[in-house]
Amino acid sequence: MAKIKKGDLVQVITGKKQDKGGDRGKQGKVLEVLVEQNRVIVEGVNYVTKHNRVGQSQRGTKTGGIETMEAPIHISNVAVVDPSTKKPTRVGHRVEEQTKDGVKRTVRVRYAKKSGKDL
Repeated sequence: MAKIKKGDLVQVITGKKQDKGGDRGKQGKVLEVLVEQNRVIVEGVNYVTKHNRVGQSQRGTKTGGIETMEAPIHISNVAVVDPSTKKPTRVGHRVEEQTKDGVKRTVRVRYAKKSGKDL
């Protein structure tokens, strides 16, 4: 079961420090989770420049050039941010009973391990 999901706020915990041009310590929202490659794309982290070939569209406008975009980062290099303390934390799961419309269900709930609050 994946501990990081799309939309989570995560922080980069490895790499060069922020003041030396790296991404360590930066926080951002997860845009996409690449499950088979164990990687995530985080908003505002790990920017790369991509060169696209110049071409023409149907209307005659030029396309292509240099664009910056986020590249995937390994899932082990990011940690989920605890919403109450705004610091990286470990994530656990616990099974809870929930009642909805008179029907009991067992549901897995994610929680921050240090604070114990639900994510």
